[in-house]
Amino acid sequence: MASHHGKGGKNLPVTPEEQKALTPHQVLADLKAGNKRYMGQNHTDPNAVARIKAATKGQYPKAYILSCVDSRVPVELVLDQGIGDIFVGRVAGNVENEDQLGSMEFAAAVAGIKAIVVMGHEACGAVKGACDAVELGNLTMLLEKIAPAARSVEGFADGKRNSKNTKFVNAVIDANIKRTVEDVRSRSAVLAKLEEEGKIKIVGARYALADGSVTFLDD
Repeated sequence: MASHHGKGGKNLPVTPEEQKALTPHQVLADLKAGNKRYMGQNHTDPNAVARIKAATKGQYPKAYILSCVDSRVPVELVLDQGIGDIFVGRVAGNVENEDQLGSMEFAAAVAGIKAIVVMGHEACGAVKGACDAVELGNLTMLLEKIAPAARSVEGFADGKRNSKNTKFVNAVIDANIKRTVEDVRSRSAVLAKLEEEGKIKIVGARYALADGSVTFLDD
């Protein structure tokens, strides 16, 4: 597998030829390996000067990560990726909308990425807000996108379906990730077709604040 973490300490963005040769499985394996390096405090040298120069010639990223805006989840850092490696879309609660879907379609159909990862995280404030049916300006509409995930979680009595119940919140976080993955497939014929053809893979993942680990939910 070609990678910026490859032999000889290359540590440069992926070339067009390398990107074309990558498979969705290889890209997901690379992201998992990057998270292990992050957890072990064995980060790759960012090689920023050389990467900035190389990136001026074009971009050939490996993956698109849809993440929450939470400041405790710096996506490139937790996956040990550098300039030119991944697209990152961020919105509170890691939910998809038309703009995110269009960005993913560009990334997959035009820019050549091989994987889309919907990455939620523990203690998500947006999910907690949806659990409590918070209303606040434009945030109200955003939380309404998470509300179906909260309603879908079963096994909790009415008095336990709120942000004070950590088990309920965790269940909603996972339900929201999985629902977003399915929404991406159902709302984008472009991405669904690419996945059916084996050209990309769409998966969910959860970041743990306590130890920095990323757990892939449906890979």
